[in-house]
Amino acid sequence: MAGHDVVREPAKVRSAISLTGQYAAVDDEQTGRENLAMVGRLMHLGRARARRRGAELLERFDLVDAADRRVKTYSGGMRRRLDLAMSLVAMPRVIFLDEPTTGLDPASRTTMWDAVGELVRSGTTIVLTTQYLEEADRLADRIVLIAGGTVAASGTADVLKSQVGGDRLEIWFDGPDALARATQVLGSVGALPDLERLVLGVPSDGSAAHLHRVLDELRAAGVPVARVSSHRPTLDDVFLTLTTARPAADRAPVPA
Repeated sequence: MAGHDVVREPAKVRSAISLTGQYAAVDDEQTGRENLAMVGRLMHLGRARARRRGAELLERFDLVDAADRRVKTYSGGMRRRLDLAMSLVAMPRVIFLDEPTTGLDPASRTTMWDAVGELVRSGTTIVLTTQYLEEADRLADRIVLIAGGTVAASGTADVLKSQVGGDRLEIWFDGPDALARATQVLGSVGALPDLERLVLGVPSDGSAAHLHRVLDELRAAGVPVARVSSHRPTLDDVFLTLTTARPAADRAPVPA
């Protein structure tokens, strides 16, 4: 870890890493500025240096206007930004982020993504766990998909997407019975049902001819279709494809 053996040099490893957990570890009764100063003192930066570092991070994470308000008045997005800022006080080389955008609204999530991207560009290594595969697709240089406690696949987003072929058709149905019948009809071609959305995903070469063949098969089987769309594969497609192929007892999807 950061060039240090985690068994023989644990103190050096700890000095090189930082963690931002799934839930913001901030003191609600202190202000944002006080939270940062407290971490700086705990990191032995000294009073003056801790204040300077706190001011830099308040500016960096757009918290200057709220710096002297108690954290209990902060929104969820502001608390997450402060939590990330606190993990950066000692300028770690490696940061572990555990589902940093869980529960955030879309605007706050985008702000957090921008902050993570800026850290990576500055040379910080980020190890991020997430349930949002769109987040992994946008942020990660390398992705590891975990299912049932084991690695299902790893690689860049493009490499993982290539494993499920080209385009995919998404076919919507008006009810679970129609979806189940369509899955039986098209299951041999790698069709994957989404029971919550009542959608069947079907691998495709993107041609109109293939679309017509699929619809003709469903029509011949008497399965009514609500609507159809075509798209490039996403990491959700990759995850569903790889984990659906596993034995049912092994499926406990935890994407990372």
